[in-house]
Amino acid sequence: MAAHPCAALPYSVYGRALYYARHRECGCLVPLSAEIPCMKMIIAIIKPFKLDDVRDAIAEAGIKGMTVTEVRGFGRQKGHTELYRGAEYVVDFLPKLKLEVAVPDDRVDAVVEAIADAAASGRIGDGKIFVQPLERVMRIRTGEEGDEAL
Repeated sequence: MAAHPCAALPYSVYGRALYYARHRECGCLVPLSAEIPCMKMIIAIIKPFKLDDVRDAIAEAGIKGMTVTEVRGFGRQKGHTELYRGAEYVVDFLPKLKLEVAVPDDRVDAVVEAIADAAASGRIGDGKIFVQPLERVMRIRTGEEGDEAL
């Protein structure tokens, strides 16, 4: 009996988890090899007035695009009270912006540092940055995948 084509693929460990992909010929899950480029999704929650600074910093780091979503939330800042027509209101959820940026592994540290430097005001509520693994990216128009699709 011939060996399964997936049996010869090497195992790679990134951090503590194994990442898998579908084999093109047979469709079974196989460990990713070291030659396959890895990508990360950087998610940043920032104050709305810092968007232009962060966008410029990301562009200087060599990133060409990002997604921005208006969100509301709270953390240690916990909201504040406002006075409107003589009545006091508690504003629990504060307006923030959620940035999503897909980057190749080799640029993650530079982009995280650029976002942190540009978004920092030194006050509570500056935001958070999350970095997550990104398994696959495909540009719909051309079918490009991986780093070429970014």
